[in-house]
Amino acid sequence: MLNRTMASSTDSSTAIDDEVRQLYERYQAAESDAERHQIALEMGKLDGRRHAEIYAALEDE
Repeated sequence: MLNRTMASSTDSSTAIDDEVRQLYERYQAAESDAERHQIALEMGKLDGRRHAEIYAALEDE
């Protein structure tokens, strides 16, 4: 069971890393402060999701 949890955590982390990369690229290309602000909010939500997954994985161990 631990291996399955670790594999799903890795898969999930990879997907989140891809999302972070895409958001960062959008942030760098943003043409206005309002657009950068919106992207920063999306980054914050994604970070919260990542932390929730880490804590859930720790509880399963």
